[in-house]
Amino acid sequence: MKTLEPGRGEFYVVTIDAVADPTPPTIDAGDLRHDLRRDWRAIVAELQDVSPQEALDQVYRRVVIHLCNACFRIWIENPADLTP
Repeated sequence: MKTLEPGRGEFYVVTIDAVADPTPPTIDAGDLRHDLRRDWRAIVAELQDVSPQEALDQVYRRVVIHLCNACFRIWIENPADLTP
């Protein structure tokens, strides 16, 4: 691990916003025949033991990482590579 000193231009700040699929669901005539109140009650029951933070984490996360210049050059070419 390298110590990064602000103001020296030796690191990047990378902000990652991860958002659950924001696309509205496709609803057809069959969906409209469902008991929507029952469906909502079932969803609420499933969430009873989930903390507000856990519920938020399921739909949105922001992560901020600081990478030295050398690490950034490696990471930016393949950000999905999770090997150290």
